[in-house]
Amino acid sequence: METLAMHISNGIIDGPVAAVFAAFALAVLTLCVLRGRRDLDDRLAPMAGLVAAFIFAVQMLNFPIFTAGVSGHLLGGALAALLVGPWVGALCVAVVLVVQALVFGDGGVAMLGLNITNMAIIGTAAAYLLIALLLRVLPRTNAGLAVTAFVSALVSVVVASQGFVLQYWLGGTTDLGGNLAGLAGTMAGVHLLIGVGEGLITATTVLTVAKVRPDLVYALRNRRPVAPVTPVPVAGGVR
Repeated sequence: METLAMHISNGIIDGPVAAVFAAFALAVLTLCVLRGRRDLDDRLAPMAGLVAAFIFAVQMLNFPIFTAGVSGHLLGGALAALLVGPWVGALCVAVVLVVQALVFGDGGVAMLGLNITNMAIIGTAAAYLLIALLLRVLPRTNAGLAVTAFVSALVSVVVASQGFVLQYWLGGTTDLGGNLAGLAGTMAGVHLLIGVGEGLITATTVLTVAKVRPDLVYALRNRRPVAPVTPVPVAGGVR
């Protein structure tokens, strides 16, 4: 199970597949830079730095998953998408992953494209698609925002874990004996539990920011407030 961590180590996936995903990750991050520049303003630019620093710090703290015998930590895709949007959010998570790989050896440097694809791109994209959907159907309250943050974070972690399953199917260096479904089930089950922790951290953080400075929450910028009811003047004694 330690080998099947989200931070893929060198040698887990073969070189050609790792190179393809490195090129894919580079292309998507280039798009994120181009699109993210449109969103950057005097609020989002410093917020992006704070989000990256917060994700980096919280990822250093692992919480145990007793039923699976492993530990998990925040991935940060949903948190970043909620606070700074999908484009800048993916860049924030990618920067954290690069620093972790180069400085702390958390994930192989040769596997960096795979890890960025799973956690920064797939995780953030899946989270933001769900965020956009849930904010349309849930009440415009703190409770609705908390549910949105929790559910999007949980689902994004599970979806990101399945990215690894796809990559292993394409270029895993160890033969699973055709038991790819078993690998997918194991990854989904473990990361469902990790997702619960991720959801709690994400919901608590976003709700705290929204209560103090709702203008700093990217996901709330395009949310239309409920229009106040304008009283109709009464004329001639007739309502």
